Amino acid sequence: MNPGGLAAVGTPRQPSKRRVPVSQPGMADPHQLFDDTSSAQSRGYGAQRVPGGLGYPAASVSPQGAFLADPVSNMAMAYGSSLAAQGKELVDKNIDRFIPVTKLKYYFAVDTMYVGKKLGLLVFPYLHQDWEVQYQQDTPVAPRFDVNAPDLYIPAMAFITYVLVAGLALGTQDRFSPDLLGLQASSALAWLTVEVLAILLSLYLITVNTDLSTIDLVAFLGYKYVGMIGGVLMGLLFGKIGYYLVLGWCCVSIFVFMIRTLRLKILAEAAAEGIPVRGARNQLRMYLTMAVAAAQPLLITAQLVLSETGRVEG
Repeated sequence: MNPGGLAAVGTPRQPSKRRVPVSQPGMADPHQLFDDTSSAQSRGYGAQRVPGGLGYPAASVSPQGAFLADPVSNMAMAYGSSLAAQGKELVDKNIDRFIPVTKLKYYFAVDTMYVGKKLGLLVFPYLHQDWEVQYQQDTPVAPRFDVNAPDLYIPAMAFITYVLVAGLALGTQDRFSPDLLGLQASSALAWLTVEVLAILLSLYLITVNTDLSTIDLVAFLGYKYVGMIGGVLMGLLFGKIGYYLVLGWCCVSIFVFMIRTLRLKILAEAAAEGIPVRGARNQLRMYLTMAVAAAQPLLITAQLVLSETGRVEG
C-alpha cells in the first residue's frame, strides 16, 4: 500500500481557506442592496449633540442677531403695555361717567347673613328699633355690616325671581308663553322707572336737600318685589286665602318699612338744616314720605292685577 494513500485516508482533509478581499473605504459591497450608514452614525456617538427640535440640531444664533432681536421685542412689549394701560384708563373714565361702577360695588357688598336679616326686616319691620345707618369717617359702612343700609342685590334678585314666579303662575293657568314672560319683565321695569322719576321730580319741586340718591331710590323701591313673590307663591300653594293673607301682610310691612326708612333720609335732613318741625316745608317733606310709602301697596296690587299673576283658583 502506498504510504501516501494511507496518510490520505487516515488524516482528515482540512477545508481550504478562502481569502476575502478587503473592500476599500470608498467601495461598496456588490451584494448589498442599500448603503450602510451605521458606520457614519457610530462615528458620531462620541460627539455631543446640540439640543434641537425633533432631533435636528438647533440653528446657531449669532450674537449680532440676538442683539438686534432683544431690543425690538422689548420695545414692542413696552409699547403694548402702555397702550393697554391707556385703554383701560379711558374705558374706566367713560364707564364711571355714565355708570358709577365704584358706587355699585358698595350696593352689592352683601353676604348670606345680611340677606337673611334684611328679608326678615322686610317681612317683620315692626320689631326693629334702630333704623339709623352706620357711618365710618363720613362714609356709610357696607351693607354686610349694617342691616339698615340699602343694597341692590336683594332688589335685583327679587325682580328676576318675580318674573320667573309670574311665568310659573301663568303656566298653571295654561296661559304661559315666552312673549308674556318678556312682557312681565318689561312692564315691571317700566313701573319702577316711572316711580323713580316721579319721586325725583317731587323732590326737585319741593326743593328737598337730601343725601337720598337715585340708586338708593331704586334699592328701596325694589324691595316691594319680595312681597309680590310671597303673595304669588302663597296663592299657588294655598289658593285665595293664602294669597290675600300674605299679600295683605306684605303690603302693611312694606308701608311701615318705607315710612321708617325714608323719614330718616328726608325729615332728618330738615332737622339738620334747622327747619321747624311744624314748618310748611317740613310738612311737605312729611307728606312726600307718606305718599311714597302709601304708593307701595297700591303699586304691588296694581301690578299683580294688571299682569293677572294674582288670579288664583279656589
